[in-house]
Amino acid sequence: MADQTSDDEVFDFSNIEFTREDLVHALNNIVHEYKTLSHTFEEIKAENASLKNRSAESSSDELEDTDSLKTELSKLIIENELLRSESSELKAELKS
Repeated sequence: MADQTSDDEVFDFSNIEFTREDLVHALNNIVHEYKTLSHTFEEIKAENASLKNRSAESSSDELEDTDSLKTELSKLIIENELLRSESSELKAELKS
């Protein structure tokens, strides 16, 4: 079992049977793993930026919606006051 090699095995540099080919193979594996991790990192970084943009856009949209609702509320309050005033005038005319 000690003679079997696996992908997770670390080289024993004190082993006199360690060859240049072993080193090249290990270096190629490291480069391949680096490329894979680098690609994954870039994908996650892009996804994170996208999520931040969506969050910022959502916050901006919510602020615009809030401003719009405040404007509509102000219009309705003014209209309500006008209707109350007209109602009071009509009541006053009916009493006369």
